Amino acid sequence: MTITQLQYVLAVAEYQNFTHAAEKSFVTQPTLSMQIQKLEDELDVLIFDRSKKPIQLTAVGEKIVEQARNIVNESYRIQDIVDQEKGYIGGEYRLGIIPTIMPTLLPLFLKNFVKKYPKVNLKIEEQNTENLIEKLEEGHLDAAIAATPLENDHIIERALYYEPFVAYIPENHRLNKLKKVSISDLDIDDILLLEDGHCFRDGVINLCKAKKVYNDDHFQLESGSFETMMKLADEGLGMTLLPYLHTMDIREKQKRHLRYFEEPSPAREVSLIFHKSELKMHITEALKDTISAVVRGAIAFQNVKIVSPIQKK
Repeated sequence: MTITQLQYVLAVAEYQNFTHAAEKSFVTQPTLSMQIQKLEDELDVLIFDRSKKPIQLTAVGEKIVEQARNIVNESYRIQDIVDQEKGYIGGEYRLGIIPTIMPTLLPLFLKNFVKKYPKVNLKIEEQNTENLIEKLEEGHLDAAIAATPLENDHIIERALYYEPFVAYIPENHRLNKLKKVSISDLDIDDILLLEDGHCFRDGVINLCKAKKVYNDDHFQLESGSFETMMKLADEGLGMTLLPYLHTMDIREKQKRHLRYFEEPSPAREVSLIFHKSELKMHITEALKDTISAVVRGAIAFQNVKIVSPIQKK
């Protein structure tokens, strides 16, 4: 039994296809198939049911894959130990970021991080929270940045910052004359929301539940971007809520529509999350320190009330 064989098993389990798994593993399909067959012969069990399309794990195969993932992760830890002993911070690091954080946070820290740690090959992708958790659990991401808490037993959360919500209230709206707004002023029926799948949307709905129960059947407009929601608000179709960092880049004429909340301001907790196996922690810590340093100056709010995203079953 070899680590390479276990890696091939994990690839087939993920892609449910020998050809695709071979491509992703950068080997020929006959080589991958032969190594898995050798492992099955050695163990005297079938890991995969090849009669089904797509290929399925057998009952014992599911147990083998679970253990194989642990073994492969532990093998990577050896390189971690060597890197940390040498003080080396480099290599590939795969980072996921949710869409409502990526556009505002990435420009704040990326240049600093790349300059300070030029040997790190940072690969960044934008995914929603559900996909990020799945990729972390499967080992396809080293860390992610998302709104927390997530309450996932396999994921460790390290808070980076607390980002207040800011109301965007256009002229002629019932709340426009207020200097500051409170949670009790909000009415879910006239708040423009991000489309389903965004945790910021869930946080807003969760915030408004303090006043009334959210009803999915009422008329509402939903969008995939904050810019679109602000434009719709400007057309008199309601108000919206924005994360604080997003308000730093809007046009000057739009800033007059911003209203901050009475303290404690509702806010979301933004964290660096990673698998409990804690691989590549030397890079994770370097990333956390870099982000915390740049965001600390951008967000001066101290008295906040954390609004958790709604947990979907």
